[in-house]
This record gives sequence, C-alpha cells and structure tokens, in this order.
Amino acid sequence: MPVIAVDKPLHLTSHDVVNRARRARKTKRVGHTGTLDPLATGVLVLAVEDSTKVVQFMEADSKDYLAWISLGAGTPTLDAEGPLDETAEVPTLEAGQIRSMLGQFTGPQKQIPPQYSAIQVGGQRAYAVARAGGELDLPARNVVIHSLELLGVFPSVQAAPRTFDPSGWNPAGTGLTFTLPEALGEFPTLLLRARVGSGTYLRSLARDMGAALGLPAHLSGLVRTRVGRYSLADAVQLEDLEAASGLSNLAALDFPHIDADEQMARELRQGKRPRRSEVGRHVVTLGGELVAVVDGDGERLKVVRAWA
Repeated sequence: MPVIAVDKPLHLTSHDVVNRARRARKTKRVGHTGTLDPLATGVLVLAVEDSTKVVQFMEADSKDYLAWISLGAGTPTLDAEGPLDETAEVPTLEAGQIRSMLGQFTGPQKQIPPQYSAIQVGGQRAYAVARAGGELDLPARNVVIHSLELLGVFPSVQAAPRTFDPSGWNPAGTGLTFTLPEALGEFPTLLLRARVGSGTYLRSLARDMGAALGLPAHLSGLVRTRVGRYSLADAVQLEDLEAASGLSNLAALDFPHIDADEQMARELRQGKRPRRSEVGRHVVTLGGELVAVVDGDGERLKVVRAWA
C-alpha cells in the first residue's frame, strides 16, 4: 500500500518513474497500471508494495488525454521524437470537416500499433527491430475510442494552447500549463480531447487521422489527464513521492461494493461461488476490509482474487 497517481514529467520513461518511486519509498515492489511514452506527460498510476496485487484490476481503466496532432509532417516514431520522413502541403481545413472525420474514429475498431513500441512478435520487440532499420508485421488490435472532441485548429503546435482549466480541461488563461516536446517545425495542428480504452495508441490515432485527410501526421504533444478515478489535478509531483499518502487498495478499485457477512467472506476465500444477484465486477468487503474481487453473472459470484 498505497496506490499513487504521479504527474510524469517530459522525457522520462515510465520505468524511470518507477525506479524513482522505489528509491523514494524504499522498496522494490512498485508497479504501474499503464505506460506513458517519454514524450508524453501526465497521470501515471503507481502501486506500491501490497497494492501491486490490484494492478491487474486497473489496467483496463479508460484514460483521458489532451492531444496535439500536427498535419503535413510524418515521423518514423509517429511523434515529435522524429526525424521528419515525409512532408506535404496542408490545404485549408474547416473545423466542421475535422469533426466529421473524427466520427469515423470513435467506437470499437482495429488499430495497428506503432513500429516504435514495446510490442513483441516472435520474441522480438518492435522498437528494437525498428531501431535496427527493420519492420515487424504488427497485427491490428481491438481498441475502443470512447470520444474525440476537437478543441481547435491552429497554424502550428507553437500557436496552440498549453494552459488548461483542470475542471474540464478546456483551454484557459489560468490553470495548469504543460510543457510539450520541441516542435519539429511549423505545421497546422489539431488540439483534441480524447477518452480511450486500454491499449489505444494516440500516436497511431494521429497517423490514421492524417491518412484519413490524405496527409502525413504526427503526435506533437500528449498529456494524460485521467486514468480511471485518478485526475491529473490530484496527481503528485516526483519530488513529493516519498511523503505521498495515496489511496488504499479498496479505495483504488473503481468497482461497486458488496458488504459480505462472515459466511460469504469465508466461502469466497475458499474459492466457492455463493449465490448472489449482482452482475459484473465487484469488490466484496467484510467490516470495511477488502475480501475479494469477484465477477457476478446474476446467479453466483465467481472469485477473481481474494485476500484473507
């Protein structure tokens, strides 16, 4: 314990943040619920010591982002790491045209991951093959993009807003100001607010949106503003990790709760399936303490993980 939301700085890997948390908390038992690329910032949820056992129930949490997508310029990494490998003139784009295009990228869909990613095929990491000049045949993955909202079209990423009101993550005069990667040039840039399911690559979305417009494109900035119940507005800075209180295992799990009596708690710990009408995933508590995470089918509870 506990579970802590950290504001990951620019240029650090998620593993870098985990290593700093291990030193700050004086433990090797630190995990996270979903990586952020080095050029992305924002919410990285860490689980410390015994809380690592709840990570498996948080990895599927939906995530919110602010994304800057620059059109007319492509890169091998699909982000601002570069270098530029393709450019094109960008015609005048109307906001209505962009919003219409966004509609085809919402809902369940197939998405091909970036070549510069940690995905393994045949025991090979895609990024390692890409850095050596090769390319893997990466199969498309099932992802869900819950919503995409256009916040503006700007002449360049340098001209796009970087300060936002945390209450709704709209551009504002005061609020949180974000540092984006160094721009690769001045290219027309879309600013989006996105809510996506687990496993979605915003870099791939930038590539695919550009292709839908007949243009190369890359992700020129990315801030993760929410993971599950954790908002960036409440995330701690790296230097505050040592003293951060975070949330308990029970508070960290964003599932409905079932209050159990001693008999049900005992049966769940024994792996039995007591009858219960709830449908879906729940946490079961006895006396306010976590007993089990279960799946209910409307007839009985199936134990997913139990804690004595």
